[in-house]
Amino acid sequence: MRRRHFMKLAGLLAAVPALKASNEVEEITGSTVAVEKEIYEWRIYTLVGEGTELDTFFKEVLIPVYNRKKIQVGAFVPYKKEEKERRLLLFVYPDITTYYKVKREIWNDSTFRKAAQPFYDATAPNPVYTNFESFLCEAFDKVPQLHQPDKDRTLFELRTYHSPNEEANQRKVAMFNKDELAIFDKVGINPVCYGEILAGSRMPALMYLTWYKDEPTRNAAWAKFGAHPDWKRIMGLPEYAYTATNNQSLYLSPLDYSQI
Repeated sequence: MRRRHFMKLAGLLAAVPALKASNEVEEITGSTVAVEKEIYEWRIYTLVGEGTELDTFFKEVLIPVYNRKKIQVGAFVPYKKEEKERRLLLFVYPDITTYYKVKREIWNDSTFRKAAQPFYDATAPNPVYTNFESFLCEAFDKVPQLHQPDKDRTLFELRTYHSPNEEANQRKVAMFNKDELAIFDKVGINPVCYGEILAGSRMPALMYLTWYKDEPTRNAAWAKFGAHPDWKRIMGLPEYAYTATNNQSLYLSPLDYSQI
């Protein structure tokens, strides 16, 4: 049901040349549909050791309590073996109010506290991670809700685009909404979620996650993107000049307990 909803929504949005600032989408009939933009929280943990205890905690304790609050959670590890000292979690909230509410309610959940305390007691003197970075993102107008990937996905790509200033970052987000995401759809760069970073360790920036069947499929899609005439047309437009001056890409594999 959720995927059918996303596909219908994506078709509606594709027919709209530009979204209104209020995030209301005009249907062909002239009426409007209010689309709530999701909030994404990324946590990137730097591990101490192999991460087995942390995986067990995520799978059996942390993710279940978020699920009880109706929050979906993705769980990932770097795709390349030499980079597997990290874990990445993606929490999907329907809105910013729910984000704040869940953050407070978690610590009043007696079931969670009872299940989590042994982990906290064991890892306080013997940490299993040194720290985690947190990024809070608001979904783009063009893709206001997460797209669930196909089950045969083996590769995800998390890309972060840093801008020289906040105005440039706004123009980069506009570039995605107006032009770039449509090209992604044409060449097989499959969306999961796109977000403008509201709070994070390095700003201004945006983050987005895409998925692929495998690495060759990913490389072929990006080769098509670079050669696409629509990309060649927009990349030189003055309104998009100097919008992103530093881009970072991280390949990810889904963990067996990932819900994305």
